[in-house]
Amino acid sequence: MEKMMYLAAQYLAAAGISFVGKKADDSHTNLGWSIDKQCLETHPLSTDGDVLALNYNTFSLAWNSPKNNASFALDGKTHGQVLGWLTNSADAFLGKKYTYDFHYDLPYSIDDSFTFKFHASKLKELAGLRTLAQSSLEKTLAENDLVSDIRIWPHHFDSGAYVGMGDDLALGFGLAVPDSMVTEHYFYISGYQGHDGIETSNFGSLSMGEWKNEGFKGAVLPAVNINETQVVQFFTEAINTYKK
Repeated sequence: MEKMMYLAAQYLAAAGISFVGKKADDSHTNLGWSIDKQCLETHPLSTDGDVLALNYNTFSLAWNSPKNNASFALDGKTHGQVLGWLTNSADAFLGKKYTYDFHYDLPYSIDDSFTFKFHASKLKELAGLRTLAQSSLEKTLAENDLVSDIRIWPHHFDSGAYVGMGDDLALGFGLAVPDSMVTEHYFYISGYQGHDGIETSNFGSLSMGEWKNEGFKGAVLPAVNINETQVVQFFTEAINTYKK
């Protein structure tokens, strides 16, 4: 299901590439998470506020606009059918051409015959992780008097915040999908001096999670049986360590 949702999220990223002015930091492609709606959403794609959303509750794509709405259930649909709907509906809603094309490589291959399948319990779990990440990041920023957008970057599919701390120090933290370093979803935080990752080998241990210093320089906390209070504690301890 992680693969399904990654690929489905790329439809939204492609909408950002197609309809939002290009940003040097690639932020025109990133997405937001709505806790209330349980969906990923693009930036506004028109002056009317049209957005393209991926709903985790219904496993569907949806155009949401102050004027009109339209949705398309993904279960049992092929990639070719999805692109057909997006092309037609983008023309109807925006009067513009939707293009499925990327300037980054996808980790999964997809062709017109690829078929989406709905797994309700797994999708509920993935939605819960996105909500936990969103609420934990919001609370961490508020409690530490920090300001950042919270966005999902489609090429890595992480939920993250990025904060400049002064003295050329910046922190990036959020929720990452399973990879070669951690085989399950995990929370992370890393510090940067300019473009260089800050060494963590001399940092004291954390009450939750652990510091990494080989390749990735930062701290990680597996997102298993973890609640918001624990995530905020993990982030805050690490933030205070970087500030010393």
